[in-house]
Amino acid sequence: MVLLSESASLTARETLTVLGMRGVRADVLATHALTIGRFSRWRRRSIPAPLPSRDPLGYLAVVRRLMTSGEYEAVLATHEQAWLFAAGRLLLPQDAPIAVASIEAFDRVAGKVDFATLLDELHVPQPEWWPTGDRPSTVPYPHWVKASHGTAGRCVRRVANARQEREAIRELSSPHDSVMGQVPAPGQYGQVQALFDHGRLIAVHTSVQVGYGAGGSAAARLSVNHPEAREHAARIGKHLTWHGGLTIDYLHVDGHPRFIECNPRTVEPGNAARAGVDFPALTIALSTGAPVPDKPIVGRAGVRTRSAMALALGAAERHSSRAAVLRILCDCALSRGDVGRGVEVLTPVRNDPLSGVPLTVTALRLLARPGSASAIARGAVDDYAISPESISLVRTRSEL
Repeated sequence: MVLLSESASLTARETLTVLGMRGVRADVLATHALTIGRFSRWRRRSIPAPLPSRDPLGYLAVVRRLMTSGEYEAVLATHEQAWLFAAGRLLLPQDAPIAVASIEAFDRVAGKVDFATLLDELHVPQPEWWPTGDRPSTVPYPHWVKASHGTAGRCVRRVANARQEREAIRELSSPHDSVMGQVPAPGQYGQVQALFDHGRLIAVHTSVQVGYGAGGSAAARLSVNHPEAREHAARIGKHLTWHGGLTIDYLHVDGHPRFIECNPRTVEPGNAARAGVDFPALTIALSTGAPVPDKPIVGRAGVRTRSAMALALGAAERHSSRAAVLRILCDCALSRGDVGRGVEVLTPVRNDPLSGVPLTVTALRLLARPGSASAIARGAVDDYAISPESISLVRTRSEL
């Protein structure tokens, strides 16, 4: 039996799909009853847990209790709880089957400023950037203003002039977080997903965005062969002696990447699984000490996947239009176009009929009120987001 660290994110829901398609059921931690992971025949039960951003110690106490029960083969950190597990590793059983890197490694990548600094040290390509506290006298417009910590594209602003820049810095700044500016990079958005065994690369997969979700996320993907992205990811993981999943966002022109952000965890695994890289199964093996591949598994190119619900949210957010929502839902239902003809990995209704519940409810809400897309997405983010203050609290308790 496997335990997922939360059940509100798209990653958790796709992980249930990947596990379920090979006959594995999972329990999920849930901060409320109606998370997207609740609606799956592959979910055995939902276990109540405190909101980790508000009560991280209470959340870790629930995980500890479940780990000491001996019921679970492995815990999969499907979102920012990976950072919490790293900070609170001493608060969990010593033999807890959770594959996460050290908190020192997380410190180098969990924040956007820290990750940009690391890329400079390793001479890994990225767009020009600067800390807003050390802003050059002249900067190009437009550019991005980014809070160091944040998820789902909610802490990034595109600014076209000095007034917008000042407003963005004011909105994103906090006593506990830093802010950076960064020049836009040309090209298509992609991700490299990797799994490491204490710095040794086990598996790696690259995909690019072909359809937009809320916050500009990749709601439809095409797997690609980008060896440079794989090589840079392997270097970063080796340098950090990384353990567990690591996902790095980049923009590319003709396969040449410039990296922009790091997720210190495995993100939505559906496209990779369809391309031959089963990250959940490999992470379970890594967590339990089972054999893992001697040579890295590399995902094959040319695989298209989609997440219809995420695409509908993205269409509503981008266009504020019922017609746009209906068009994308019809594309998915009829398997037409670059987006619609991908394999459904989020709510695969034919294999998992219960997954049609959140898809239907979300579609009806968006058709009734397209402007609700951002609020729907924010509600899910609030369930799994972790703040620097939460990590600081857990660090302090771990040191006692």
